[in-house]
Amino acid sequence: MHETPDNRPIYRLLTGKDDRAFCERVSEALAQGWRLYGSPSITYDGGMDCIKVAQAVVWHGADVVK
Repeated sequence: MHETPDNRPIYRLLTGKDDRAFCERVSEALAQGWRLYGSPSITYDGGMDCIKVAQAVVWHGADVVK
């Protein structure tokens, strides 16, 4: 198993409102050594009246298959 920050799993799905804070979370993960895994997803949340996004990331040393 590859050692990740805070002993997290090698796969993470970052989700949130489509705003600067979400972009900063993804940027922070990339700076820590995570890498993007697949394309982002986007949807409209009618209950909260906002756009929600998701981006999967994997630890840089992980051997994952797409």
